[in-house]
Amino acid sequence: MKRVWLSWSSGKDSAWALYALRQQPDVEVVGLLTTFNESNHRVAMHGVRRELVEAQAEAAGLPLWPVFLPYPCSNEDYEQRMWAALERARQVGITHVAFGDLFLEDIRAYRERMMAGTGLEPLFPLWCGPAETRSLAEGMLAGGLQAVVTTVDPQHLPESWAGRSYDRQFLAELPETVDPCGERGEFHTFCWAGPMFAQALAVQVGEWVVRDGFVFVDLLPDGRTDGVWGP
Repeated sequence: MKRVWLSWSSGKDSAWALYALRQQPDVEVVGLLTTFNESNHRVAMHGVRRELVEAQAEAAGLPLWPVFLPYPCSNEDYEQRMWAALERARQVGITHVAFGDLFLEDIRAYRERMMAGTGLEPLFPLWCGPAETRSLAEGMLAGGLQAVVTTVDPQHLPESWAGRSYDRQFLAELPETVDPCGERGEFHTFCWAGPMFAQALAVQVGEWVVRDGFVFVDLLPDGRTDGVWGP
């Protein structure tokens, strides 16, 4: 049995990777590994509050293993703190770390280098090719995944796309130059419902901000129990 930590960004790909891993009889996912900005307790690039990631972990029935990074974070700082996290994983009996990467070869190679010598093996349960991501996206939606766009790169998409629902209309309106899963960083998401969760999360869209050249929308926990989010 593979005892797996899943690298968890809070987005749709991480969520679907969890679902895919749980379909494999020789895999036991035992925790979610998430990096947070240590000054504001948000997920890097997604801008999602730690409180919401904790809610995701609870809905998934898994413990959250946070790694806190300085801001700004140098590559040296990142690697030192990740090495410490991986050593901790090894000590508690983790055998593999899974990632929701899709097709970027340089990212995969970097992760493999990072894990070399740790005693842990990387897994890439969603690995495919650039031509397959639309089918993957459509499969996620057909499977019941629901997400909201938290971050937009305005060089690829209008700022107004931040806060939109990641749904079939979103996919239909995407420019042809944008990957349907945003694999090149065109956009990022927060998954609030799907077959990987015991219950949907209730969130609402808050304020928009521009930081470091990206447009972020602040997602707020909402007391509703129906899983609906709105402006």
